[in-house]
Amino acid sequence: MKYEPTWRKPTGMLLILLIIAVWAVLVASLSGWIGQLPTLAQCVIYIFLGIIWIAPMKPLLSWMETGRWRSW
Repeated sequence: MKYEPTWRKPTGMLLILLIIAVWAVLVASLSGWIGQLPTLAQCVIYIFLGIIWIAPMKPLLSWMETGRWRSW
């Protein structure tokens, strides 16, 4: 059986890069406000913001593989 590439994978990769770029700009724009907080609060916020951007990746990766937004 021959594998036929789909347009979903390159489109999904571009969407992933777009999400990362938008998220980076958003977090950078908040850095002035976050920088005024105590160091421990900054650490917690940056860890949270560094993890939360992954949430939209699961449905996007599922769509890239299956063509559906949900894997079930």
